[in-house]
Amino acid sequence: MPKSWSAKRERQYEHIKEGLEERGKSEHVAQEIAARTVNKERAQHGEAKQASASSIEDMPASRRGGLHSHSGERGRTYEQLYHEAQEKGLKGRSSMSKAELEKRLSH
Repeated sequence: MPKSWSAKRERQYEHIKEGLEERGKSEHVAQEIAARTVNKERAQHGEAKQASASSIEDMPASRRGGLHSHSGERGRTYEQLYHEAQEKGLKGRSSMSKAELEKRLSH
């Protein structure tokens, strides 16, 4: 953990890391994901000196986690896929299922 993190962010890091390890991730992978998540949260809350545009503009991890709760690791949400389809101008997207959007966007 970087020394620049607050006590709250250190607790958040440990919580995320332990949760990932409980779900079978290796310690190294859990540390990497937890650190990235905490750094992104710091950027989105204005706590980081530098932040990438994608960190600031992306959906907060806590919100994304809520959208994925009880569903496991299934990739992007329907809303994320729909938004990407909208940006690409994909015709007929409003009547497509999540699976159909994934299939059409993967081409």
